[in-house]
Amino acid sequence: MKKTTSTPPTSHITNHREGIISISHKGIGTIRIPHSNDTIEIDHSFLHTACHGDTVSVLLHPKSKDGGLRGEVVEILRRSKKGFSGVIEKEHDTYFLIPSDLKMYSDIIIPSDKLGGAKIGQKVFVIITEWKDAKKAPIGEVTKILGMPMEHNAEMEAIALEKGFDSLFPPGVEKEAEQIALKGITDHDIRGRKDMRTTTTFTIDPEDAKDFDDAISFKKLHGSQLGHIEIGVHIADVSHYVVEGTELDKEARRRGTSVYLVDRTIPMLPEELSNGLCSLNPNVDRLTFSAIFEFDMAGHVHNEWYGRTIIHSDKRFTYENAQKVLDDGHGPYFEELSTLNTIAKKLLKKRFEEGAISLDQEEVKFKLDENGVPLSVYTKVRGDTHKLIEEFMLIANRRVAEHMSSKKKGTQGVFLYRIHDLPNKEKMADLATFLKKLGYSMRLKDGIIPSEEINVLIGKLEHNPLRDTVHTAIIRTMAKAIYSTKNIGHYGLGFKFYTHFTSPIRRYPDVIVHRLLNSYLNDKIIPKERWFEYEEMSTEASNREKEAAEAERASIKYKQVEYMSTRIGQKFDGIITGVTEWGLYIEDKLTKCEGMIRMRDLTNDYYIFDKKFMSIKGQKTHTKYTLGDKVRFEVKSADRNKKTIDYILI
Repeated sequence: MKKTTSTPPTSHITNHREGIISISHKGIGTIRIPHSNDTIEIDHSFLHTACHGDTVSVLLHPKSKDGGLRGEVVEILRRSKKGFSGVIEKEHDTYFLIPSDLKMYSDIIIPSDKLGGAKIGQKVFVIITEWKDAKKAPIGEVTKILGMPMEHNAEMEAIALEKGFDSLFPPGVEKEAEQIALKGITDHDIRGRKDMRTTTTFTIDPEDAKDFDDAISFKKLHGSQLGHIEIGVHIADVSHYVVEGTELDKEARRRGTSVYLVDRTIPMLPEELSNGLCSLNPNVDRLTFSAIFEFDMAGHVHNEWYGRTIIHSDKRFTYENAQKVLDDGHGPYFEELSTLNTIAKKLLKKRFEEGAISLDQEEVKFKLDENGVPLSVYTKVRGDTHKLIEEFMLIANRRVAEHMSSKKKGTQGVFLYRIHDLPNKEKMADLATFLKKLGYSMRLKDGIIPSEEINVLIGKLEHNPLRDTVHTAIIRTMAKAIYSTKNIGHYGLGFKFYTHFTSPIRRYPDVIVHRLLNSYLNDKIIPKERWFEYEEMSTEASNREKEAAEAERASIKYKQVEYMSTRIGQKFDGIITGVTEWGLYIEDKLTKCEGMIRMRDLTNDYYIFDKKFMSIKGQKTHTKYTLGDKVRFEVKSADRNKKTIDYILI
């Protein structure tokens, strides 16, 4: 969708505010001001073509009698959607799209010469080509025919395309990737690299992974370093192949990240590179960028080295078969895995002592049939091997950032950090109040609940039905981690310096980090006049990461609704995850499918909502339902269009 501008940029004027607009089903916009609890309401007539999720500049109106803030959109700074999916309909001689997005308050008119062969009733993807007058419907053009509504592939493609992610690459990009893959690794590529091909090396990844960003090497040291271990974190040297300014580079920057929907990966790089030449596959030579550390068994780093290498991975482990080796106490590379696991646990313990917060989230996965229909839903279990890899990736990211920051002091260079700000104090106070209602008193230190207290609470709730509810509430209180050239540290991890170095096949910021690190290792200075470009790239990358996460969540939600749509009348066990004046939110214990029990469906009594205690109570029976209660429910209905599930209590 094109950017719509009513006035010049206005963020410097005091009666203007910037923020992300949310639009209700009634067509009313609201904007929560960043770093504030203030909310601005935008009447439908003042939206001026702004859509749900857009970043906008708003002109404040004089305060209303009730003291509420009102305003109107004067500039759309960034569109959240690249276009809209929906169904083609026709009325009289006019074709139009009915958007699948229920927050889109206008149909989109499609001129007959812009249908692209689409027929009435088909699901298509449309970009808006003209929308100057907010009082009139936008004009659009069909860019892709997706199929029929509710078809698996059509729905998954629609989710991805709306966020600007396409499984197809432009021909010029594919051609560059094919030429690079055809060339392979030459003697010139190897020259000047540290040769690690004879060092024991392996990868540990999910069973369904096709691209392998990272490998671990292991070598016992002797002599004066007896008892020390050399551990190498070897990362695919994507920046060697994806050269700045090429079509491949421009496309990787535009995408920003790979996207993981329930049934597919939409890669940042073409498969010739992501699954081929860049991927650290076993039993082949691969070019890498490495962080090599000398550890003692207590997890202390004594020496470190950064630079370009060549490796030869000896084995591809899955998390599961590496875990089996550890559990059995024998098997391929047991000694190496066991030693790495011991050191990883020391690193983990130290992280929490230094202020890291334990916020591991369960990952929802689906087993689909050949037509994409969900047969079962499950959550992935994290074992020691997951944590082992995580700890060595974290220390590599952290030490690269520390190394670059120490070099910057002398060179005044630019670098890309992964930052995580302190939580908003008012949100923290709200969280403390919320937890107190659940029976957990938390102290505030300088307006923030200390990280060690959060960790203790999460530990206490390990087998408590409230765990996921509390966990979600804590995450919503936190600021979002983003990319920036201005370092403020990473609150959630408890690190003063942090970056993303370990996943350049699937994240563009990591490619930038590799380029900058290589420049500094070779004493090349990035001109100061180019620094703004890197801040621009960090903003782009943060936005693309957010959009990828939204696409991934949307695909999960769609499949959860589809799963429950074939189980109408079936009974499940769940817990109450939300209490509102219009009903109870219930999450199925096994599948994590969340639905609602509406107040009107609680027919055995008249229930009153108690906001203070997050509960509802029956007037006659005095039956009470509150957050975290275990309940048994039946699936009443599931609407795949609205992506909602309705339950009823048994």
